[in-house]
Amino acid sequence: MAKLGFIGLGIMGMPMARNLLKAGHQVALWSHTRSKTKELAKEPNAVECASPKEVGERAECIFYCVGNSDMSREVAIGDHGILHGARSGAVVADCSTIDPEVSAEIGSALSAKGIQFLDAPCTGSKLGAEGGTLTFMIGGDKAVFERVKPYFEVMGKLFYYCGPAGKGLHAKLTQNLVLANMMWAFNEGMVLSTKAGIAPELMLEILNNSAAKSGLVGFKAPYVLNRDFSTHFSTKWMHKDIGMALDAGKRLQVPLPQTGVTQQMFQAALSMGFAEDDMCSTIKVLEKITGVEVKKS
Repeated sequence: MAKLGFIGLGIMGMPMARNLLKAGHQVALWSHTRSKTKELAKEPNAVECASPKEVGERAECIFYCVGNSDMSREVAIGDHGILHGARSGAVVADCSTIDPEVSAEIGSALSAKGIQFLDAPCTGSKLGAEGGTLTFMIGGDKAVFERVKPYFEVMGKLFYYCGPAGKGLHAKLTQNLVLANMMWAFNEGMVLSTKAGIAPELMLEILNNSAAKSGLVGFKAPYVLNRDFSTHFSTKWMHKDIGMALDAGKRLQVPLPQTGVTQQMFQAALSMGFAEDDMCSTIKVLEKITGVEVKKS
């Protein structure tokens, strides 16, 4: 039984932490929403903590999965953060998708105290977190990752070591850039074909049996056709990730024109009230403009 920590018990974090508990590890827990911590703390080997600092005091390896860069900075190196509780030699793995420059700031602050840091963003959405089948992209010291990899293997099935600190995040931002653009291309195509009188089920079958076939379309399309926009990955978090990809493009002098348009259409979805819905709800922006609805006949 290892002494682990997990901070951030949202859509992804809750099942990730639960899988660590199911594997028989002791897990110190903290979430900004205290009721979530209390809920999971009912399980065997779970320990409710009053702060990220206390999680650091109780664990040799601490994972966290939070919403944005500011949250990540706060739980890691804020006034009551992991930094002030973890011992030298401990490992901290940030499974969030945040700005690589903020991640570098966090890593530097932790390193100064002898704490090892990995950027370890993951993908696989809610179902992957629940099933322990996430994919992780790792940045940082490879030897440190190999040391704590058995804990990652409880939560995921695929692991890509991408290089030094920050490289895992750059890989994740690239993946989400592609996903967001594919999502918007699907929205445009399906609204266009529906407006032209082609049944959505037929159009989807054509897509799935052509070069346009994609895992994203195969997964998201049934939810759209069933008008089920319950959240697996929210519009607001994808919008955040697109923005960070554009920021990376500026720093690296890479033009990303298509991504800029996609960001604006996701912004339209936020403005229309779809922030908390799954990102496939972005199709409703075009549906409202055109007066059609992409659904089963």
